[in-house]
Amino acid sequence: MKSDIEIAQAAEMKHIMEIAESIGLSEKHLELYGNYKAKVSLDVIEDFKDRPNAKYVDVTAITPTPLGEGKTVTTIGLAMALNRIGKKAVTCIRQPSLGPVFGIKGGAAGGGYSQVLPMEDFNLHLTGDNHAVSIAHNLLAAFLDTHLMKGNDLNIDPFSITLNRVVDVSDRALRNIVIGLGGETNGIPRETGYDITVASEVMAILALTTGLKDLRKRLAKIVIGSTYDGKPVTAEDLKVAGAMTVLLKDAIKPNLLQTIEHTPCFVHAGPFANIAHGNSSVLADQVAIKLGDFVVTESGFGADCGAEKFMNIKCRYSGLKPDAVVIVATVRALKMHGGGFEFVPGKGVDRDLMEKENIEAVSKGCENLEKMIENMKLFGVPVVVALNHFESDTEKEIDVIREKALEAGAEDAVLSKVWLEGGRGGIELAEAVAKAAEKPSEFKFLYPLDWPIKKKIETIAKEIYGADGVDYSPEAEKKIEIYTRQGFDRLPICMAKTHLSLSHDPDLKGRPTGFTVPIRDVRASAGAGFLYPLLGQMRTMPGLPKEPAGNKVDIDDNGNIVGLF
Repeated sequence: MKSDIEIAQAAEMKHIMEIAESIGLSEKHLELYGNYKAKVSLDVIEDFKDRPNAKYVDVTAITPTPLGEGKTVTTIGLAMALNRIGKKAVTCIRQPSLGPVFGIKGGAAGGGYSQVLPMEDFNLHLTGDNHAVSIAHNLLAAFLDTHLMKGNDLNIDPFSITLNRVVDVSDRALRNIVIGLGGETNGIPRETGYDITVASEVMAILALTTGLKDLRKRLAKIVIGSTYDGKPVTAEDLKVAGAMTVLLKDAIKPNLLQTIEHTPCFVHAGPFANIAHGNSSVLADQVAIKLGDFVVTESGFGADCGAEKFMNIKCRYSGLKPDAVVIVATVRALKMHGGGFEFVPGKGVDRDLMEKENIEAVSKGCENLEKMIENMKLFGVPVVVALNHFESDTEKEIDVIREKALEAGAEDAVLSKVWLEGGRGGIELAEAVAKAAEKPSEFKFLYPLDWPIKKKIETIAKEIYGADGVDYSPEAEKKIEIYTRQGFDRLPICMAKTHLSLSHDPDLKGRPTGFTVPIRDVRASAGAGFLYPLLGQMRTMPGLPKEPAGNKVDIDDNGNIVGLF
């Protein structure tokens, strides 16, 4: 079997104009970036407003393991398979951060014969959107520190500042730094740090905005801290929101690419799902929803993270309602959740235990899948389970998972072989999803916005995670009181928690019970339009492993990129 990048480089791509024309777009709607990628004008939303909406499908997963469950592979493969059964499908996914690309995870273009092309561009700079986010964010930081140095007319309390700078690589050495050293001409010394670009509120805003004017309004609302008397200080107060908007005027346009089978794919924005809301842009979905029969999008990490935020945050701002949800699982991941084997960082996994049939461990691990199904049904959306197939899977293990999924309320649970076979390997899944999406929509939010902050937090903790309750630190209590007083209590909640467990503790696998969620802090992303409680120790700047994925990335003698995955 060829590597992912070898498969991608061997694939024949169509000119992006041909891909655009297949969904009714013309030259006036495109800004070409070479032959195989383009930005799409937001005029499409107005030009096609009278078209009916496509069916809207979100792909999520069980609690992720280090083995990888193949969520993006399934998202891309499902869209290709829908096209094979006569449904015109468009897919919408996030642009990856360079942190994971060169860190542990690698790229996010899918894999095998279910990939987005050009794979190298997708995983690297693409059209420069992430860089635009970094520059806009750091311009705000530069305006802030200049303001402090030049007299602090806004009376900003330096100890209240929540804004860090950002860079799109994993660099743990930048988490906590001191700036302004070297004398009075270099600014006011203070402690600060760096976050990764995809954790920036500017990135979250790019993913949630509905247009250029809305973008300007949201950037203006970014709160960087408060005055000495407790009033919020915004980007508009610092007179930088307009310049930030100018830097993002092209980044706001979705990027059009293609899959390995020439299915149109919008790639836009990339907020993390354990820190931010973890979904591709509202604008990409609003464009795509008018261009086909189905839109297949993807939420980051498990159904307790990105999919919960998709429902409660993204759908509130987009006005779109999902018709079905796909939950991706693998036999080996459920076996791990059931205690069949461990993944030890630095040592990997015992492959014999991973691949040996273990009905008991798989059955126990299905508790995690069952909870994810229950979570999605809380929103009134039909669920289909996609079992991403591996050669070591046995029929008995598959039968157990299917039985457990149906008992938990899934519409169906089917094998997916899109990694090996492309769209052909997802036809059964596509048929199941198309059938589920025809059911009458009963979509509802988990909570109303007029509930108090604590009630919204506790509802998510109890209903989605299965917690017994919530424990607030004194800092969290203080922030909740401040944000309520400042009028931010009507915002939705974006929980910042580990993606490795249903709980706040990454060591608690399966379906943990008897735990209390600790809220260490609560912060406001007023421009993005949510509050984000921090559950336990959450990092907004990852670090590289001892052997990062970037070790393998290089250029060969012919100028081709090698080593990306």
